[in-house]
Amino acid sequence: MDTAVPDNEVHTPTLPDEDGAEETGQEIVNPESYIKHPLQNRWSLWFFKNDKSKTWQANLRLISKFDTVEDFWALYNHIQLSSNLISGCDYSLFKDGIEPMWEDERNKRGGRWLLTLNKQQRRLDLDRFWLETLLCLVGEAFGDSSDQVCGAVVNIRTKGDKIAVWTSDYENRDAVTLIGSIYKDRLGLPAKMTIGYQSHSDTATKSGSTTKNRFVV
Repeated sequence: MDTAVPDNEVHTPTLPDEDGAEETGQEIVNPESYIKHPLQNRWSLWFFKNDKSKTWQANLRLISKFDTVEDFWALYNHIQLSSNLISGCDYSLFKDGIEPMWEDERNKRGGRWLLTLNKQQRRLDLDRFWLETLLCLVGEAFGDSSDQVCGAVVNIRTKGDKIAVWTSDYENRDAVTLIGSIYKDRLGLPAKMTIGYQSHSDTATKSGSTTKNRFVV
């Protein structure tokens, strides 16, 4: 939020300082207090609500775009937590210009690191994991491989919620596995727990429960 000095600010009277010189009487504002901190990319937050009377694309709605740290937090603090959404809803955060669907040109040759949560984890872990996922994205946590990241999706479902980080090229093994390793570490998952990476082409042709993992970490 901008904190520029308002026009009607009351200035203090001019007083001599210790050396006898006069001060201007104007308050000195630290530039850090009103200059927003730019992110490396511009991001779009999408919301999906499963209304069966509408098409899939009609259910997908763009909420907002942002490209500064301050605007990210303003948006995050303004919307419902994932754990409060009704079943069938999704949040998606993607780089500006990429839509959260397999068919998008930047997504169709890619895949996703998929984290599947049990019902108890909605209360215990979901919101923390999703926020950490968002921070990984906007903070470019994956180093040079951050260029491979397209976005992330959280699915709120009765059987169990899911969080996924989408990348642009499933054949780029080095980048994909590095992203998965860093992501697992940032979530604080135990070493014995594995998460899998699935290509969108495999997911599109098979039901989610039978899609094979291209990689695991």
